[in-house]
Formats: sequence, structure tokens, C-alpha cells
Amino acid sequence: MSTAVVVGSGPNGLTAAVMLARAGVAVRVVEAADRIGGGARTEALLRPDVLHDTCSAVHPLGAGSPAFTALRLDEFGLRWRLPELDCAHPLDDGRTAVLARSVHDTAAGLGVDAETWRDMIGGLADDFDDIADDVLGPLIGVPSHPIRLAGFGLRALYPATALARVFRDDATRALFAGVAAHAFTRLDRPGSSAAGLMLLAAGHRHGWPVAQGGSEAIIGALAAALIDANGTITTGVRVTSIDEVEPADVVVLDVMPGAAAEILGDRVPQRRSRRLARYPHGPAAFKVDYLIDGGVGWSDPDCARAGTVHLGGDIGQIADAEADAVAGRMPSRPFTLVAQQWVADPTRAAGNAKPLWAYAHVPHGYTGDATEAVTAQIERFAPGFRNRIIDSVSSSPAQLQHRNPNLVGGDIGGGRNDLRHLLARPRLSADPYATGAPGVFLCSSATPPGGGVHGMCGYRAAQSALRYLSR
Repeated sequence: MSTAVVVGSGPNGLTAAVMLARAGVAVRVVEAADRIGGGARTEALLRPDVLHDTCSAVHPLGAGSPAFTALRLDEFGLRWRLPELDCAHPLDDGRTAVLARSVHDTAAGLGVDAETWRDMIGGLADDFDDIADDVLGPLIGVPSHPIRLAGFGLRALYPATALARVFRDDATRALFAGVAAHAFTRLDRPGSSAAGLMLLAAGHRHGWPVAQGGSEAIIGALAAALIDANGTITTGVRVTSIDEVEPADVVVLDVMPGAAAEILGDRVPQRRSRRLARYPHGPAAFKVDYLIDGGVGWSDPDCARAGTVHLGGDIGQIADAEADAVAGRMPSRPFTLVAQQWVADPTRAAGNAKPLWAYAHVPHGYTGDATEAVTAQIERFAPGFRNRIIDSVSSSPAQLQHRNPNLVGGDIGGGRNDLRHLLARPRLSADPYATGAPGVFLCSSATPPGGGVHGMCGYRAAQSALRYLSR
């Protein structure tokens, strides 16, 4: 029987482990922390009966992930829960653009842009299940659905600010820009439309769900699937060198490229090692978890119905804030994402005490305190919000990295998401999961398709490892 060791127990590491174990490989997962999960953990941060997701929260690519579908995680207890509205984007003039799961319902609220939205986003949503397997992987290779993929790819190459011009209303443009901004990149650069198009298409096909009971439920289902396939998990084992890993036919690293270079040492060619060590990271997240009384108090009731609320104003304000963060400048009004998980999953709250999840895009490694900036962005669209705060706790980029070393400098997206690094992640290759060391593979979000809780990086890395074993 072939053997494998997976270093790291985030969603990608566990997905790779399950894939290998189900293929008949004897798998052991080792995790440095005292609990598994990586960026998908849930804790009672401020009150014992109120659950907060400590990193990932809403999973537009989770419910429709080919990896999670293949692993049949519903058989191991994972339940997705959908809010009434997926996303709301309020503007300073009092209007709110709304993303509903239905293309028709979303378009109906977009006025003059209804037909354009149906044509551009609705068409991609119809094709999502066909193109997901191609898009959520290396962009070099022979696609399964080349014509449909080309329709996505041609639009994805546009800067988000340019593609948004197909819409005539400022509210629609802001809605598109807010979703595109999930990529933590400049919105006026080629390729910056890719994330927005994919997340919108996924939302219209599968919604923007949360995991019932917290994001940690995804990890629980993956761990149960691994144990069911006779794999094992050991916590409290920190790997700093490949020599510390027990002998195995393959090793899969759920770590960032810089850490992989340190672990592999002279096992990889010097040029490859330098490239891994210099892998560039993107802007950071500054996270604030609030415990609030009753609700946020949004000016527009549609925001109270949405699982996710984007706070950034119009497209110009969002683009300026993202450009500042990329350039290393703290935006005066940083783009801020808010998640109200209790809207879809009431088990997160306790009576009127509700967990509000929020983070702002800030420069990489930002050392200041952005708590007030996040609070001010919420107050901007929910006057009186401060009076609803019972308690809060903030997490700086350094604290995020301390809890999860993969979040280098607070980068929760697994590296830069500019066009170059969409194509070459972490390097330009048909098999970017191979590290250059025989039998050693990389499966973190630094590999295609990048950040998010979808398991596809681990899924692809496991496929690469299985091809190696079959030689």
C-alpha cells in the first residue's frame, strides 16, 4: 500500500487527504496547532452561546465545489444554509443593490440594467457547473468545455472598472465592483473581473451559503470523511524540515510557498526554492467580531435580509480604496465586508445576542488599529450601530498570521490576485502543485484556483500526487 503524509489540516489539506485515502493510500495528516481547521474555524469568542467564524464565513464556491461534491460531505453531516438574500450593497444616496439567488429576481431590482445582467451574469450562471471544473484549476491545459470557458475568459480578462461600464446605473456598477473586490486587487487592472464573475455565477447557481453550526462544520465533515477512509490526524506536530516527516511515498504540503521553501531546503533546485521563497502576497484583512443587540440597524431593510453586506460606496470609492491597499496605503474608507450568518443559520445567535463578522481590506502587514474604520463603515449605512455593540474583539494582520501561519501578513487570499498570479500560481506550469522535489506537492491556496473554502487546491494536488504514484 502506498503511503502519504499531509502537512496542514486546512480545507485543502484535508480534501487532499480524503482524496488520497479513498484511492487506497494510507494517509496521515499532521497539524502544528492543537486543533484542525486552518482558516475554517468557529469559536465562542465573546459569549459561550454565540458562535463566531474566526476567518472564513460565507462560501460562494463551497456548495458548488466539484471537490466537495465528489467527497459527498453531506453524508458526513455538512449542511448548507442560505439567507433570503445573498448580498446587499448600500449606497450613500439611500439605494441598495441586491444580489438574490435568482437571476430573474436580481435583474428585476436593477432597473435599466436588468437585461444586461441577465445576458452577462445569467449566462455564466447557466454554465457554472460545466465550467467550474476548468476555472477552479490551472488555467494552462485543455479545457473540458472550451467554448463556454472562452465566454467566461474573455470577460474575465477585462479590468473590473472597464467591464462595469456595460451597466448604466451606479448601483449595479457598485454591486459588481464589490463582488470583484473579493480578490484583494486593483480593479483597474486586467483580470480583475475574474473573481467577481465567478462569485456572481456561483451565487446564482448555488447561492452564497454558510455552513450550519459554523465554518468549522466543513472541517468536521472532511475529518469524518478521512477517518471513514482509514486516514489519521495528529495535532501538535510542527514540521520545519522535510527530514522531520516520516517516510512516505508522497508528501502534500498545505502551507504557503515561503514555508514550503524552508521545509524542502535543498530537496528542490535553488532557482525553484528562490521562487517559492519570494512568492508575493497581497493586501491584508483587519477583522472585527462584534456581539450586537438585536441587529445592525441598517437604514435599508434589504441589508437586514442579506447574509453578506458590502460597504464601500460607489465603484470609484471601492476602486480607490483597493488601489490604496495594494500600494501599501491605509484607505480612509476601506472596503469592508460584513456577514450576518444568523440570517441563514439562527443557531449562531442566542436570543437578541448576535455575532456580526466584519473585515476591512488594509495594506499587507498593516500594524495600525482599523477597528474604528470598520465600525465607521457600518455606522455609515446603519446610523446608531455603535449603540447596538455589546462587545467586540479585533484581529490585526499579525494576529491573523499568528493564529494561522498561512495568512502571511494578514493575506487571507493566498497571495496576489493580479493577472500574472492568476495564470502563474505559484508558477507558470501545467502542474503547479508539483514542488520540484520528487513526490512532494503543494496544496495551499497559493495554488490554483486560490483563496476560498472550496477544497479545489487540495483536490487538484491529490490528483497530481496520484498520477505520480501510478507511474
